[in-house]
Amino acid sequence: GQDRANVELRTVDLAREQENMTRRSALVASGAISGEELIHARHAVRAAQAALTMASEQLKRNQALVERTSVGSHPDVLAAAAQVRNASIALSRTRILAPVGGVVTKRSVQVGQRVSPGVSMMSVVPLDHLWVTANLKESQLRDIRLGQPVTLTTDLYGRRVVYHGRVIGQDAGTGSAFALLPAQNATGNWIKVVQRVPVRIALDPAEVTAHPLQIGLSMKVAVDTRARDGKRLVAIDASSQNYRTTVFADELARAEAHVRRIIDDNS
Repeated sequence: GQDRANVELRTVDLAREQENMTRRSALVASGAISGEELIHARHAVRAAQAALTMASEQLKRNQALVERTSVGSHPDVLAAAAQVRNASIALSRTRILAPVGGVVTKRSVQVGQRVSPGVSMMSVVPLDHLWVTANLKESQLRDIRLGQPVTLTTDLYGRRVVYHGRVIGQDAGTGSAFALLPAQNATGNWIKVVQRVPVRIALDPAEVTAHPLQIGLSMKVAVDTRARDGKRLVAIDASSQNYRTTVFADELARAEAHVRRIIDDNS
């Protein structure tokens, strides 16, 4: 509607400028006006014609955008729907959800304290899904393979509680190689030191639930290396061992349902 009104306005402007040029053309011969004023009138007609052409092209372009569109596929509706989605997701994120179930630790905020976005308030430790990092000597890694069974004991419960796990990965280097200040033996006064490589061992979740552990405890590890048909290192295409959460999976679904409800109410 606005584009059509703009075309009509430009049409009226062009007609007015053409009438002005016609009157001035008749008066030039009698000397009532100067030739310069007639030139200005012609330029005004050209400008009005260009403005009309621009308005007509704008109308055609907008008609092409909305031609054969429904309420849900209209460009303006799509733009507004994107804003509704963003607002819906922002509203849902005003409720802070824990990505995993666990124990709150390292809390740095108090009740009633005002915090800024991005500030770390606490850590959530999922104590039902733990692993052990065994720092094995480099001479002990010869027969270590992925998937080998492991038995573990801890000073917390003693030998009466035995945990079972399996080897799931090794680090890409020794602990000293990734230290903050790696050792440099450039003086030639070199003494061989047995290096250690972190090996990750996954624990049985049921056993951890029955006998809970805390992070940082000491464990005694015994790896059964009889089965050596596995790989030494994790393959590139191996499954990830990271934590996963689904607490944010329904945010977009709720936003889409809200958008669809608004469109259906106005269809």
